[in-house]
Amino acid sequence: MSDQHKFAFQKANYIIMLAGVLTLVLGFFIMASDSEPYGFGFLGLTLGPIVVMLGFLIEFVAIFYKAKKSESDSQ
Repeated sequence: MSDQHKFAFQKANYIIMLAGVLTLVLGFFIMASDSEPYGFGFLGLTLGPIVVMLGFLIEFVAIFYKAKKSESDSQ
């Protein structure tokens, strides 16, 4: 494959990124589904933000993840 068509990340990185995006969406959905006024309940103030931060952490891992090279890749 020529250098022009190489992607910045590998397939595993994109899978991890997708998991991070889905976690972010889940966190925002949890915050939005809080039944307390203005989202001041447990879901809006505690659980939702924790899930969102976990999603950003997953995105961080996806960016810096580098798969180990096998012996066949080094040739």
